[in-house]
Amino acid sequence: MLNALTPQRRRLLIGSVILVALVASALAWMLVGGPRRETQGIPVLLVHGYGGSASSMERLEGALRDQGRRVVSVQLPSQGTGPIEESSRAVADAVTETGARRVDLVGFSAGGVIVRTYLRELEGASAARRVVLLGSPNHGAEIAGFASSADPTTCVDACAQLSQGSSFLEGLNSGDETPDGPDYTSIWTATDQTVTPPESAILEGARNVRVQDLCSGSALGHSDLVSDPLAIGLVIQTLAGEDGATCDALRSLGERGA
Repeated sequence: MLNALTPQRRRLLIGSVILVALVASALAWMLVGGPRRETQGIPVLLVHGYGGSASSMERLEGALRDQGRRVVSVQLPSQGTGPIEESSRAVADAVTETGARRVDLVGFSAGGVIVRTYLRELEGASAARRVVLLGSPNHGAEIAGFASSADPTTCVDACAQLSQGSSFLEGLNSGDETPDGPDYTSIWTATDQTVTPPESAILEGARNVRVQDLCSGSALGHSDLVSDPLAIGLVIQTLAGEDGATCDALRSLGERGA
């Protein structure tokens, strides 16, 4: 067919084909590569829970790195047992140190309350893109109340602040529980035996995901939310701005990441 064309028309046809290919490649980058690269360029900050450490988030951190994400595991002062306001300032410092305009934040257990304090009290909502909370006692934990009743001298700072009905939580939850700016997701498990009642994790204005609504037979405990393939897959999916994966697909995603 090309041989039947004049040299001028042949060059015109070939040039048109190349142009179409270039336009198609550009569109593919915009629709797939562009957003993916944007997500990969946004740091993910992991915030551990009460009495924990950055190493407690190690498995989740590794899974996110395998997805091409830049990950920062924040080590909280006093292992997160000190005043929540102090821990939230450590998160603010870590965000600043990334040098990024936008960040994603993942808070496990009390780390989720610390993240929320950063967002609300330190105006961090303007810097956050996606916020994922894992088993966070947003409305208090019975264990903190029991500890405070048993010996108020040992349940101080974050322990006292995480008691149900504490003045700290009342202030944090007053008005809008999810300040404008980020996309919020709170993931929790009905079989959580550390943060009780587990429904404390439900946050007004957030996408609230109970693990058992995705995988009816799941018996994930509190610590499993940062180590089990199902939970890891769910975090990966949420940070990618996706949803709708099946239980098996989420586990597979988490297993590949882990």
